Amino acid sequence: MSGPDHNPPVFSTHGCRLNAYESEAMREMAEAAGLSGAVIVNTCAVTAEAVRKARQDIRRLRRDHPDAPIIVTGCAAQTEPETFAAMPEVTRVLGNAEKMQPESWARLTPDLIGQTERVIVDDIMAVRETAGHLIDGFGRHRAYVQVQNGCDHRCTFCIIPYGRGNSRSVPAGVVVEQIKRLRDRGFNEVVLTGVDLTSWGADLPAAPRLGDLVMRILKLVPDLPRLRISSIDSIEADDRLMEALATEPRLMPHLHLSLQAGDDMILKRMKRRHLRDDAIRFCEEARRLRPDIVFGADIIAGFPTETEAMFQNSLNLVRDCGLTFLHVFPYSARKGTPAARMPAVDGTAIRDRAARLRAAGDAALLAHLDAQRGVTHRILTEGPRLGRTAHFAEVRFDRDMPEGSLLDLTITGHDGTRLTA
Repeated sequence: MSGPDHNPPVFSTHGCRLNAYESEAMREMAEAAGLSGAVIVNTCAVTAEAVRKARQDIRRLRRDHPDAPIIVTGCAAQTEPETFAAMPEVTRVLGNAEKMQPESWARLTPDLIGQTERVIVDDIMAVRETAGHLIDGFGRHRAYVQVQNGCDHRCTFCIIPYGRGNSRSVPAGVVVEQIKRLRDRGFNEVVLTGVDLTSWGADLPAAPRLGDLVMRILKLVPDLPRLRISSIDSIEADDRLMEALATEPRLMPHLHLSLQAGDDMILKRMKRRHLRDDAIRFCEEARRLRPDIVFGADIIAGFPTETEAMFQNSLNLVRDCGLTFLHVFPYSARKGTPAARMPAVDGTAIRDRAARLRAAGDAALLAHLDAQRGVTHRILTEGPRLGRTAHFAEVRFDRDMPEGSLLDLTITGHDGTRLTA
């Protein structure tokens, strides 16, 4: 819907790539419903700090849009709807399942917004299938495709299963058809995303694995140049996924691993399903199969009960696994999780450990960038002067390039964080 009186909704998206994907889907549904002049805040619940930032953002948006209805959704709205319902700035609180239903947005049009209940949040654990609402091409030059939602695991630090529900998968045929459409629209790279990607398929007939999906996509979409996998749990990586890594050059040599710690006692207290040696073994095997592979990883600094010796094991994991891209999270207690009841580490120690982990990550990235000088890479251009290698390193160009293209360019150097070409 458009016209002189139509103001498209304003979106503010917090948190993960999946949230960004879902904001695009919500934009389509809100537009189709004729929702005009509204502000939609898609929240994250991963830490207490994420919730604080969402509340701060809502207050800022109310100042910027004094007369607009403000609709709050996302993981934090799902896990603590009462927090947002209590804010005078908020018009409506919408749950994570409801936000992906077109009828929810039809009920939020200006003539109905005052007549519906203020909090529309149902039991996310009762949701049995993932949203059929697939959008064709979130991302301008790289398309993100949601193939899975929710999580069946209960890590002691994590609130996300209570925001996302149990694991559910998009059937392979639906995924393949969407990727074919994206390829027809000119996308050169597709990224598979989910909350717990390696659990894909467990709830589908015959319980296929993520490797089966990857192989099927590469076989049935033969003209797709690049397929990328977002964050995975290495302990769940199946044989077919490893085979794809070894035999399929179109599967990108970059994996982001959900490691979280490098000490066995902390991993057990986190209720992770792998130990330190499992992580090292996985990285060695992946590197044997694909010698040029690079790894990113999530690591938490200062988890409850973590001693300096335990932290050293996490710090050494950067070297022992050969990690390149580090996402470091200073531990932040999340109300409602078992870890929040465990003996806390001093805040100064947490910040110090996070800084040391980040320094190790910066050094590892620098070593990777140094090694690329003089190497020719096939680069996907994301802007006139910006692109990424197959290993997901950012590249700056010295002149304008055609966007959305795959170009063979030689690396001339780097600025400490990005390659230059």
